[in-house]
Amino acid sequence: MILIHTNRRLKRGLLILGTLLVHCLQAQNDFRLRFENAERPSRHNLKIAVSDSFGNEGYLPVSIFKGKVDGPVFTIISGVHGLEYAPIIAVQQIMQEVDLDLLYGTIIFIPIASRGSFYTRTPYKNGEDGVNLNGAFPGNKDGSITQKTAYLITKNIIPVSDVFLDIHGGDAPEDLLPFICYYNNKNRPEQTQLAKELSDVSGFEYVVSYPYTITDEEPAKYVFKQAVQDGKTGLSIEAGKLGIVQEEAVALIKKGVFNMLGKMKMYRKVSDSNHTITRLNDQVYIKSKTKGIFYSSLKAGDSVQKEQVVGYTTDEFGAVLEEYKASKTGLILYMLATPTINKGETLMCLSSFISTNE
Repeated sequence: MILIHTNRRLKRGLLILGTLLVHCLQAQNDFRLRFENAERPSRHNLKIAVSDSFGNEGYLPVSIFKGKVDGPVFTIISGVHGLEYAPIIAVQQIMQEVDLDLLYGTIIFIPIASRGSFYTRTPYKNGEDGVNLNGAFPGNKDGSITQKTAYLITKNIIPVSDVFLDIHGGDAPEDLLPFICYYNNKNRPEQTQLAKELSDVSGFEYVVSYPYTITDEEPAKYVFKQAVQDGKTGLSIEAGKLGIVQEEAVALIKKGVFNMLGKMKMYRKVSDSNHTITRLNDQVYIKSKTKGIFYSSLKAGDSVQKEQVVGYTTDEFGAVLEEYKASKTGLILYMLATPTINKGETLMCLSSFISTNE
């Protein structure tokens, strides 16, 4: 009797797994079919089903905008972290404003990549499976709903993209200085140069480059780093903060996107991009060694000197547990702006420029 029940449960589990796999493959094939065969101009909104064996069910929203004339494929993703609201709202507005008759090439929009994070109002992680999508790449076809979402993007959307733009902001507890960034991948100079040129015309004052040090076999973890690893031009916007919709951040993101589309000769709606550029390429991170209540009188964008006290943590009774000093002279790119701090968390990122041969 126990063996019969076990076999029935096993068969039922295999049936459910097979059904999920069929639905996933059908949805992915639908994306490929629409992407490859859609007429021009056209817009197609897809809900690509993503489910896992833990009972989580959902979909990845994808919108394919095909312009009147063939050209580059520019992919825009937002909502990798669901409480970064300014990027999500900016992408919503861009999707409504793009005129297909003026578009050359194709734009792929992923307007809310982590719907679980967005609808559960969970910062950083998907509240359904506790996984951070921006650390899950290249993903896992047999994993949880977030890991499967990463796999879907890696295997289906990144490969057809020429440029991959990942739009972020400060999450619910983070203060952030708006900037645009890319990886200095010296193994792919053409893609890196294009990322730099797109950053320069975006309208953002602060242009940040990160060193690219991973091999092709290492997990990229971050979505636009996955695009870079896969040979695409990848870059990221950071604008907005503290889990609210800031209209100035929304406007800055939209300006950046349209300026970059203009640079790619994909769209004519371009605003004036003559502006001061401050380049930053040397980042350090201050992390907490304890749990407690964090205090700082500083904000993102402030300049600090090496060894300057930038904050401290107390216990629930007000006793100081840890004091934090700047490890270098630089600019606060982003920082924790709410009192809660846990061991190992980043409370501040400092950045500055060092002379290079770039």
